[in-house]
Amino acid sequence: MRSSSRLYVLVCSALGVFLSFAASAHSSGADTRAKQIWQLLDYIAVDYRGAVSDGKVTAASEYSEMQDFALNAEKQMIELPKTAGSEQMLKDAGRLRELVDSKADDATVGEHAHRLAADVLKFYPFPVAPAKAPDLLRGGQMFQAQCAACHGLGGRGDGPAAAGLTPKPTALADHTRARERSLFALYQVIGHGVEGTAMPSFAAVADEDRWALAFFVGTLPYSDAQKAAGAEVWKSDAKARAAWSGLDSLTQTSEAELAKTVGEDSAVKLMAYARANPQQVQATVTQAQSTALAKTRLRESVTAVEAGDRPAATKLALSAYLDGFETLEPALAARNRTLFQQVEKAMISFRSTIANGTVADVRAAEANLQGLLDETDMVLAPSEPDSAAAFFGALLILLREGVEALLVVVAMIAFLKKAERREALPYVHAGWTIALAAGGLTWAVATYLIGISGASRELTEGFSSLFAAAILLSVGIWMHQKSTAGRWQQYLKQKMSSAMNRRTAWFMFLLAFVAVYREVFETVLFFAALWTEGNGMALLAGLACGTVLLGVLAMVLLRTSARLPVGQFFAASALLVACLAVVLAGKGVAGLQEAGLIHITLIAFPRVDILGMYPTMQTTLAQAAVLAVAVIGYAMNLRPIAGSKAGT
Repeated sequence: MRSSSRLYVLVCSALGVFLSFAASAHSSGADTRAKQIWQLLDYIAVDYRGAVSDGKVTAASEYSEMQDFALNAEKQMIELPKTAGSEQMLKDAGRLRELVDSKADDATVGEHAHRLAADVLKFYPFPVAPAKAPDLLRGGQMFQAQCAACHGLGGRGDGPAAAGLTPKPTALADHTRARERSLFALYQVIGHGVEGTAMPSFAAVADEDRWALAFFVGTLPYSDAQKAAGAEVWKSDAKARAAWSGLDSLTQTSEAELAKTVGEDSAVKLMAYARANPQQVQATVTQAQSTALAKTRLRESVTAVEAGDRPAATKLALSAYLDGFETLEPALAARNRTLFQQVEKAMISFRSTIANGTVADVRAAEANLQGLLDETDMVLAPSEPDSAAAFFGALLILLREGVEALLVVVAMIAFLKKAERREALPYVHAGWTIALAAGGLTWAVATYLIGISGASRELTEGFSSLFAAAILLSVGIWMHQKSTAGRWQQYLKQKMSSAMNRRTAWFMFLLAFVAVYREVFETVLFFAALWTEGNGMALLAGLACGTVLLGVLAMVLLRTSARLPVGQFFAASALLVACLAVVLAGKGVAGLQEAGLIHITLIAFPRVDILGMYPTMQTTLAQAAVLAVAVIGYAMNLRPIAGSKAGT
């Protein structure tokens, strides 16, 4: 009986695996067929006008092709899995075939084919856009290597191999035909090829390369003057920027469709610019979505307060910051740090008002925030790349984020050299170098694999800051103890032989890693947000210059510390690390507040970011507690050493 049960389980498991694979294969087959049907319908919509005019056939071979495409689309649609729209789609496919057979006007056929293609995508959805903005430089290289022989260097269908081909290669630079064709249609042609022509399938080429080629081909019908004019429209007209909701809408929208909403003249300019600058479209849409989400969450939060549900209002306000505004912080801080601080302060104040204020107070705070977010949209609006601004922005970001970490690492290195414990130096150097490598990995993950959420960012910064503050506080008290009369000599005689054991060395490694990584983490997110195609070299130049300046500062600090007497060195180092501990305590609590982990109580207190000072009771108390521990520890260090002579 037991063996029968086991056999039954095994059979069921095997059957489940088989059905899973079968379902997967069936779904994949349906996707492929749906894509092919979509491509056939798009061909009919775009190319039918070249075969029929005023009810008469103008190109017999092309008309025959249109009839074949319409019949093929209808047959393949029958083989698709049944859905709620299947019956109507089959009727529409039959109607399209009849329109082609009766030589109906091109506008009617084109509209019917486009509508049916949209239904195919609706009921049998498949990816219609790349995961990220494609590389047009790569697309241009592929075009020269794979396509120019037939289509010509400028895409006019006049390549050296074109003379011997029938039918002739498509003139990709022809604007009349191109205005009807979407980027997704080009991508489909590249992937599947065109049966009955010399156009082969590039299905074996990487998907991102096919998209890069499709985008490049999509720019050929437009001149540089049209692209420049489009840049001006894009920069000055917010409604124009709202024409696309992302890369998916950009790839599916033809110029003819865009003209219905923005007009013929603007459609030409905008399409010329957008296809040549997909990364700008993606960045602008992401920014608009972030501010829109923040504004929506704020309005929903007010509604929750009005309904008497303040806990829900607090969660919505937190989402407005973490899911909305927080993603814009790096770019806004680089362009207008004052506005960035105003929005951040207003977000904190809004959550405090939800907890303690009246409904009227909440409404007023929300209105203030909405105005600040409107201003944020204006500051982050697309503009021509400013190399000088990018350079100095990168330089200041690196210096601002790097000095704290540099001070911690330099203090550790100087201490080990003074203590003549150079065997522990490799641990410190390993800590900060691995932190830099981890920063590079963070950049790769944030850019190519996953997005780092606002909550994850704030929690990482908050906990790492508090960890570093706790370690620095203990190190500072220890250093101060060794700086007092007689204690350093006693330490050397009694402790040094066992003080720097392997566990302590690994502790130094961990401190160096945390101190550096928390700053690298912040810097990486700033640079990832600021990086665009037009300012990459300026950002790298600012990064290089900032790295050199930090290196010079490190050398100066190490040489200065080497000249100090042992007692003075430890006294100065103790004061430095204690100050850093106070700063990091404030920043750590503030980070956890922004992540919603610690409550916020506003007080009348100045905000000084560089010192970790914020106008909340929690951050102030945390800094006061660290300062109190340091003062008590230093005071205890001043007690005479037992058994030593007075004044030694």
